[in-house]
Amino acid sequence: MQPSKSSKHSLYIPPLDARNVVLGVTGSIAAYKAADLASKLVQAGANVEVIMSTSAAKFIGKSTFAALTHNKVTTGLWEANSELNINHVALALRADCLLIAPATANTLAKLALGISDDALIATYLATNAPTIVAPAMDADMFANPSTQRNLITLKNNGVTIAGPSEGRLASGLTGIGRMIDTEHLVGLVRKAIGQQGDYMGRKVVVSAGGTRQSIDPIRFISNHSTGKMGHSIAEAARDRGADVTLVTAAEIPKPAGIKVISASTVEDMKNAIVPACADSDLLVMAAAISDFSPNQVDNYKIKKDGSGTMSLELSEVEDFMPLANGPRLVKVAFAAETNDLEKNAKAKVNPKGAAFVVANNVTETDSGFGTETNRVTFVDAEGNLDRQPLMSKFGVANAILDRALPLLSK
Repeated sequence: MQPSKSSKHSLYIPPLDARNVVLGVTGSIAAYKAADLASKLVQAGANVEVIMSTSAAKFIGKSTFAALTHNKVTTGLWEANSELNINHVALALRADCLLIAPATANTLAKLALGISDDALIATYLATNAPTIVAPAMDADMFANPSTQRNLITLKNNGVTIAGPSEGRLASGLTGIGRMIDTEHLVGLVRKAIGQQGDYMGRKVVVSAGGTRQSIDPIRFISNHSTGKMGHSIAEAARDRGADVTLVTAAEIPKPAGIKVISASTVEDMKNAIVPACADSDLLVMAAAISDFSPNQVDNYKIKKDGSGTMSLELSEVEDFMPLANGPRLVKVAFAAETNDLEKNAKAKVNPKGAAFVVANNVTETDSGFGTETNRVTFVDAEGNLDRQPLMSKFGVANAILDRALPLLSK
């Protein structure tokens, strides 16, 4: 295989590139968060069109959303500048996803009963796009049996209910009713839009982050891995329709719409990954698993003894990747190297039982730990090299999935 001269995944391809998201904003104090949500969706590449209820306009102006999305904002069925004036299903037909955030108790009731007296509910009734609703209201209102019945109706109709979360509410009380984090909602939009993707029906296990091996109750040995690469792979697989399990040691936000298992040590990783692989299609071992572990873990903090030195005796850690197996499992390994990149990567393919290894030189400033970009080389079992250009880590994630897809069982 000749080294690649180009890739369809450029340096920065937004995950929602050219997707149409209709954002419904209703009359909750959380409407101010919808401005941040609209901005994040636009940054993710989406074309965002906002529909505001009359009550929403009491909390935030439509000019805010017009400025953030560069689109006209719809506030009524019959306003002169709205396509709904001519075709009340215009937004519904071109939507790839309908996201209503925040959604008040009043809005939930109208959605559940199909009361189409405004532009937002008319769009909901007319669209076949996946719909996500993010409730936001006082805790007592959310707990009310009427609200709960409406939520059950919407769930039965295929609507995704996102949140609410627990925290301090506008009333000053603490309870369940806060609109969930905007980053989480963007992740759910990405999952909803990609659910019919080329990984639909596939189960993918991804590891991420650097493991920690304890020295004493306070100290540990680890590495510089941030987990960004592994999390990007998990998100890319989710965006393409996969059922994803992410086993992570990283201390970065957990992606939405993914089963996340937190792991700290090598043993934690092993105990989570090996069973998960038994019924999975793909394992991508992006985690920086410790190669060595202290022979002894002290029960108490190790104190200075005045000698000026301290010694640790370390032993090699067993590579558990060969133990991860399944009747249809394809395995992809990673090789984070500082020298002899291709030679070292070739040496890892067969012992790990990998279809190919993703190798990168972590000493390079644009592809080391913690960067937003990566430059990798794919090395297969025959020693063939496929050198990839510099890409965002999300771009690399998709390139890995592209290469793995033809290897999966039909």
